[in-house]
Amino acid sequence: MKKLLLSLVFLPLIALASEAEITVAAPIDPSDQASLQRGARTFVNNCLNCHSANYMRYNRLQDIGLTEKQIKDNLLFAGEKVGDTMKVAMNPKDAKKWFGVAPPDLSVAVRARGADWIYAYLRGFYRDGTTLSGWNNIVFDKVAMPHVLYELQGEQVLNHETHQLEVVKPGRMNPEEYDAFVADLTNYMAFMAEPAKQQRQWIGLWVLLFLGVLLVLTIKLKKAYWKDIK
Repeated sequence: MKKLLLSLVFLPLIALASEAEITVAAPIDPSDQASLQRGARTFVNNCLNCHSANYMRYNRLQDIGLTEKQIKDNLLFAGEKVGDTMKVAMNPKDAKKWFGVAPPDLSVAVRARGADWIYAYLRGFYRDGTTLSGWNNIVFDKVAMPHVLYELQGEQVLNHETHQLEVVKPGRMNPEEYDAFVADLTNYMAFMAEPAKQQRQWIGLWVLLFLGVLLVLTIKLKKAYWKDIK
């Protein structure tokens, strides 16, 4: 019984250790508008071909510093309007036939998985001849999605002895450039999952400040009312 309890306690730690080489903290910064804009461009140009973001409207990109004209000129390619949601033209039935499963909506992927998981996932693809697509992922075993960014990252293989990924065919970017590229995309996806997060946090700080001042005034008022009562 004691051994069973110990195994249950340390099992999550063992799982984390096996992925320690890839599951690092995502270097995201919600205040970095340049990063968010680059990530938005990457999302529209690469992810939006298969994945939808039905809870995100193009006009919310004005929150990261883009003008309506910039959105129209650079991010709308199929007659969409600035107020439209980020829908995908691919038919879900066709997608399921091609990939085995319809690509999920990515509107709140970061809230569901976490920014660190997304960052690791986008960097964790490797060649695997046993899968239908020829690709696998170190944090999502037997993933149906092919590595659409392999021309940028290059091709990796998994060394099963060291449990590390090794580049066997370099891409157009070196590892540092690709990591920065993926960090921008993850940064944008974190924004997309909760566009009002920063505004909500600032409002929360002002509310706490107001309540703190109100508490001081309330204590002083109480003392003034009760000062003559013994």
